[in-house]
Amino acid sequence: MKLAFLILFGLLLLFSPVTWAQWHKHTFEVMGTEAKVELWEPDEVKGKELVNAVVDEMERINQLMSPYIETSELYKINDSAADKSVTISRELFQLLQKSIDFSLKTQGAFDITFASVGYQYDYRNSVAPSDDFIKQSTPLINFKSIQLDARTSSVKFSVEGTRIDLGGIAKGHAVDSCIEILKKAGIKNAFVKAGGDSRLIGDKRGRLWTIGIQHPRKEDAVLTQVPLENVAISTSGDYERFFIRDGERIHHIIDPKTGRSSRESISVSIIAENSTTADALSTSVFIMGFEKGLAMINELKDVSAIIIDNQGKFHYSDDLSER
Repeated sequence: MKLAFLILFGLLLLFSPVTWAQWHKHTFEVMGTEAKVELWEPDEVKGKELVNAVVDEMERINQLMSPYIETSELYKINDSAADKSVTISRELFQLLQKSIDFSLKTQGAFDITFASVGYQYDYRNSVAPSDDFIKQSTPLINFKSIQLDARTSSVKFSVEGTRIDLGGIAKGHAVDSCIEILKKAGIKNAFVKAGGDSRLIGDKRGRLWTIGIQHPRKEDAVLTQVPLENVAISTSGDYERFFIRDGERIHHIIDPKTGRSSRESISVSIIAENSTTADALSTSVFIMGFEKGLAMINELKDVSAIIIDNQGKFHYSDDLSER
């Protein structure tokens, strides 16, 4: 009798639609990082189509904004904008505008012209620019050198040698763009991630999403799990792209003032309404340090911060400290 029941139960599981089957999940590589999408859609065909739409959208933005792809608009800007105005898509133009707005808001801590020095760092091959190069090129890090013309949707650099990189904001923009695709398709519960940038629609069908913050000194270990819904979270850390030289950690978050890896923080997580904002602010606060960073975050509406400083101490924005 018991065996017959188990067989019948197994057949029901095999042939009946079950809750987890409605979730569509996919992990893939894009923009130099791991990306994920997870969404709830009872229609299997539609679910698969939307997963593919997210993958396609991420790659479209990669092709548009990569500093390494020679056909990208960003590559063309770096190649020609010091000599002449470069006409670009409205999408990239608006993201450059947002980048400058964040530069102003953070008093230059966020600055996409960090690439004027940053392009000489090669983390994969453990190569850093010489001290002489850093000294000579750091003055080129100045967002005010970016001249935007909204009438012609064009950009020009006022200083020769200026370069830009959207590594501190492009993945957040890509996540937001994918979320908008899912929303327009009627999706109510979803998760999209690109590297340290994640955004959530709704909850996980009655449960909160839990987003893990990586341990900054233990590879593949989670420091803590944060329960969330209907928000974005971005984590910037000195463990994402780095190498060790003479005992010093050389990582990818460049301080615009020095042209070198920022030393104020180990990890910064920002919770905000959208991924573009969370992405830019996590980079900014990492560079600003916890005192200036928290002072700024506490003045912003609907933005929270979890900061681990260079001594390994945790700091929280006022809204989180009060809970």
